[in-house]
Parts: sequence; C-alpha cells; structure tokens
Amino acid sequence: MRKPIITVIGGGTGIPVILNSLRREEVDLRAIVTVADDGGSSGELRTAMQLTPPGDLRNVLVAMSDMPKFYEQIFQYRFKDSDGPLSGHPLGNLIIAGISEMQGSTYNAMQILTKFFHTTGKIYPSSEQALTLHAVFQDGHEVVGESHIADYQGMIDHVFVTNTYNDEEPTASRKVVETIMESNMIVLGPGSLFTSILPNLVIPEIREALLATKAQVVYVCNIMTQYGETEHFTDADHVAVLNRHLGTDVIDTVLVNIEPVPQSYMNRNHFDEYLVQVEHDFKGLSELSKRVISSNFLRLENGGAFHDGDLVVEELLTLLRGVKE
Repeated sequence: MRKPIITVIGGGTGIPVILNSLRREEVDLRAIVTVADDGGSSGELRTAMQLTPPGDLRNVLVAMSDMPKFYEQIFQYRFKDSDGPLSGHPLGNLIIAGISEMQGSTYNAMQILTKFFHTTGKIYPSSEQALTLHAVFQDGHEVVGESHIADYQGMIDHVFVTNTYNDEEPTASRKVVETIMESNMIVLGPGSLFTSILPNLVIPEIREALLATKAQVVYVCNIMTQYGETEHFTDADHVAVLNRHLGTDVIDTVLVNIEPVPQSYMNRNHFDEYLVQVEHDFKGLSELSKRVISSNFLRLENGGAFHDGDLVVEELLTLLRGVKE
C-alpha cells in the first residue's frame, strides 16, 4: 500500500522538530522550505552568489537525515568570529552554496544532498529563486527584507514576496505544486508566522495549490508570541492571519499547546525574541477552523519552550487515520 504523503511547509527552527519525528514513521515525507531569509550567513551568501539562501534548507536537511551525530556536528559547524571572510558561516551553508553553483540551482543541490545524507523524504525550496519578503504594517509603512521586519514598531497587516534579482512574478520550485496536490496532509509550521510560514504561502502557485488540494491542512500553532511579529496575538489571531493571506478559511485543524510554560524557566538572554505564551481563544478558533486539538505539546529545553515533535506527530498520525477511516 502507498504510504500517506505528509508535506510540511515552513522554515526557521520550527519545522525541523516535526520533520525529525516524522521521518521515523511510515509516511512519504516532503518538506517545502522558505527562501526569503536575508540575514546572517544566508543573507551574505545569497548576496554574494545570487542564490537561494541555504540556512533553512540546511536545518531541514539535518532534521530529515539519519547522518551520524558527528557528521551533523561537522555540517552544522559555524566558523569563529575571528575567521575573517568565513566568520559566522556554518560549513553546511558553504557546502549547499558550492553545490548550488556547481549544479546551477539550489533545487538541484538539495536533490543531490538528500541522497548523499540518506535523507528520509524529499526537500524542496519553495522557489528556485531568492525571494525578498515585504511587510506592510497597519499604519501603511512597508519594510523590505525579512531581517529588518522586527526592527519596526508596529503591527503587520500583510506580507508579500518578490523575486530578488528580477521583476518576474515569484513561482514555485519544480515538484512543489505537484507535491501539495498529491499530499494526504499539509502541515503548516510551527515557526515564525510572518517570516517562516507565510513567505511560502504567498507565492501565487503555492497559494492556489493550497486552495485546490484535497489534503487535510493542519496548522501547528506557536507556543510563544514573537517580538516584532505576533506580539499580543492569540492562537485565533494566528489562524486569522493565515486565512486572510490565503483568501479563505483553508485551515482544517489547529494544534494548540495548553501546557503552561513556566516564566521562570525561559532564558530571556538567549531567547529574547520570544515574549509570552500565546493566549487561547477557542471560540475564535472554532469559527476559523473545522477542528481544534488542544493538548500538551510542550518540550522545555535549554531555557526555551519548544514543541515536542513526537507528541505532535502522534496527533498528526491519529488525524490521518481518522480521515482515512
């Protein structure tokens, strides 16, 4: 029998947690990863080489691979601040950039690297060209560039993307639309709402595919609000923003963590962008989605609050079985 296809869409450090747990299950796993990052090592490499930023793809590659821990440490090694032009670059970013240049695209590079690292599933950049994220705030001010959005004081109204190096309309990578259409389940997040999830969904071809697919669409709601993006947001506010950008109520199921995060546990120096726990608005959620699942999805680690990938995946697989029955 054909394995159920689960496609996870997002970026940042959120979706690798889910992907790492999903790869151990009997599913056909796919990941669609944002290419709008313009900060840090990814930003420098994309500017220097005019390629899609490698950082989010690197983290997804590690999460979906069965590479030994030592190989992972090598791939994730970040050069020291004293290392001149290499300062701050993870070795994996340089490898992805080099193979992208050699093969003519980051898409081709990822297909090679998934085989090289024995990855469970397929990884697709959401677009084969670097994208620039634009955030329009409620006061009408527009900020250009993902890394600059949190610097502006205000509430974001909506975001959109443009091709960074030409004036053509952004398009989806090869296989992305096909993957969305043939999936049994689409998982959005977890991750930064405006800068990790939405940069994928506002690509017109991806948006249209999400409206047309018969897959169940699940949103894994963030545990904490995020500085410069979702301050004062409830869980219903997150879903409302997603539906507004997609043009209709697309989210079938929302997964919400209800386990309290001890405020004394959070390391505010290390996780300074995360503010307070997302408040619950179950009435609002029930109006915006078909199903709300509230449970303990919390994992506390190294002074931060994260999703427990195994607990989330257990719920996803239960949902999948329920739909098939």
